[in-house]
Amino acid sequence: MPTTPATATHSSSNGTAEPIMLELVDENGTTIGTAEKLAAHQAPGQLHRAFSVFLFDEQGRLLLQRRALGKYHSPGVWSNTCCGHPYPGESPFAAAARRTYEELGISPSLLAEAGTVRYNHPDPASGLVEQEFNHLFVGMAQEALKPDPEEVGETAFVTAAELEKRHAEGPFSAWFMTVLDAARPAIRELTGPSAGW
Repeated sequence: MPTTPATATHSSSNGTAEPIMLELVDENGTTIGTAEKLAAHQAPGQLHRAFSVFLFDEQGRLLLQRRALGKYHSPGVWSNTCCGHPYPGESPFAAAARRTYEELGISPSLLAEAGTVRYNHPDPASGLVEQEFNHLFVGMAQEALKPDPEEVGETAFVTAAELEKRHAEGPFSAWFMTVLDAARPAIRELTGPSAGW
């Protein structure tokens, strides 16, 4: 399995590299411990905290990203604007803003909480499992994108109708429709009825 910055290590405050740890949670989203990132995703998976971000432009189009081919999980597939995992003790909101900047080079505007969703999605291609308690966020993308090529292969802004066509053609991440459907009430509130979400 390829090692990427997301699976290997992150730098601690003293400059040394350490394994990326995730927060394990119970069914109510209460933190119960930690696990190394890859171990948490190995079958049958350990329930852990995650986040998903949906950013829109001023025309109500959703920003999608195609995951870079070097990603350890679901490489080369389309997914929502940004998703990931808070570090232990990091708030989901802070993690969502941090990773959106790291992956896409932008700071979301009007970023708002949009609820949570719990799911279990195995990935047959990799054998990994997404057992996640996912915090959802919606907001606006009002800056020029500067994607990190190690994280993002491609980006696109799509209308609701365009997304339906793209999704039918695939490939999309296993969790995409679950998180999109859970976020729809907040997306409709943000984009208005005319956007069709």
